[in-house]
Order: sequence, then C-alpha cells, then structure tokens
Amino acid sequence: MGPVIRDNRRIDPVTGQPKRGKHAASQPTGTTGAGRPGAGNAPRRDMGGEDGSTPVNKVIPTETAAPAAAPPTAPVEPPPAVSQLQRQLAERTADLQRLQAEYANYRKRVDRDRATVREHAVASALSELLPVLDAIGQAREHGELSGGFKSVADSLQAAVGKLGLVSYGQRGDAFDPKIHEALTHTYSPDVAEDTAVEIFQPGYKVGERILRPARVAVAAPASAPDEGSDAAEWPSGDL
Repeated sequence: MGPVIRDNRRIDPVTGQPKRGKHAASQPTGTTGAGRPGAGNAPRRDMGGEDGSTPVNKVIPTETAAPAAAPPTAPVEPPPAVSQLQRQLAERTADLQRLQAEYANYRKRVDRDRATVREHAVASALSELLPVLDAIGQAREHGELSGGFKSVADSLQAAVGKLGLVSYGQRGDAFDPKIHEALTHTYSPDVAEDTAVEIFQPGYKVGERILRPARVAVAAPASAPDEGSDAAEWPSGDL
C-alpha cells in the first residue's frame, strides 16, 4: 500500500505520521534552526504574534558592547604664527585704548579752555559797562529814571543779567576783604563785628570771578574806654 496524500502531506500508512522531506530527514527530531552552528549570534525574527496573526518580520537586535571612552587629549599649542598675531592684536588694542583715553582728555581740556575764554571775554565786555550801570543806579536813587530812559536802563540790566552779571553789597553785610573794599573805617557800639554800614558803589561778579569789589564804609565794634588810659600824664617838676 502506498503513502496516502492528505492535505498535501504524505502520510505513512504504517505509522500514520506525516512523512518528512528530504532535508527534514537529515535533521534530528526536536532540533530547530537555533541549534545550527552560528544561529545563536544572528538576530532572531519574530514570526508572528501570540494570537497566531500574520508574521511582522520584526528584527530583535542583539546586545553590543559600549564603545570605550576616548583618552583625554593634551592641549594643542597654537602655531608660532598664531601666537605672534595674538600678541600683535593685544598691542594694537592697548594702543587704541590709550589713544582713546588721550582723546577724551583732550576733549575735556578743550571744553574747559573754551569755557574759560568765553568767561574772560564776557567779563571784559561787562567791565566796560560798569560805569554805565553805576550812572543808572544813581539816577534810580534820585528818582531821575523815568520815561524812555527807564525802559532802556531796564533792558540793559536785563541783558547783562542774562550774561551772568550779578551785583552785590547791601548795608549791614558782614565785611569780607575778599569781596569788599573799605574806603572808611569807624567804630560803633551798634555792631558786633566789622560791618558795611554804607555802600558807596555796589560790587559786581560773574560766577566766582569778581569784576569789582563793593566799595563800602566799615564800622568795627567799639570797646569800653579805659578811664585811666586817656588821662594826660604831666611831669611833676615845676615849669
């Protein structure tokens, strides 16, 4: 009796088991592909899911050893040309900073000199107008400043005020030899210190620059007279 063919498989009529093919006969029973030489190192393919679904050909990677850390490298010395360029760059930078500082100082000095020259020019021009201002002040004190002359005088005083001219000196001010000029000197019991009791001419200044000191009469405090100091001393002999 020959082999029975069932579901495209040959069935052994004696054992009732499906016959193995030519290649299957050479492989021992129970031995799979994993038992072949070199099969353990090759990646295994997943032939299907647990529910018997269609295989997905999923490749499971094998474990590989981590790469060894690279040894530390020593710092690389720059070439001589690069070192020379760096040195020249540092020198040029220092020169530029020094030049910039010198230019800033020059600008400050020029601005200061310009302000000083302007102050001297303004002071020289205003000094020539002081006699005119004195005449206007005397006319104002005597009540002679009226009409168009008063308008011109007010405009002139406003103009010199914008240029920084300031008049000072009032009766009762403490005497200061730096800004006052004493024309007369007396004693008075009404003052406790040297005091300007009369203003002959007001003083003028521009900023801290004195154009003309105030000309004043100064009164000093009077001390109690010594009764015996004023007595005349006559010789005791006969005349």
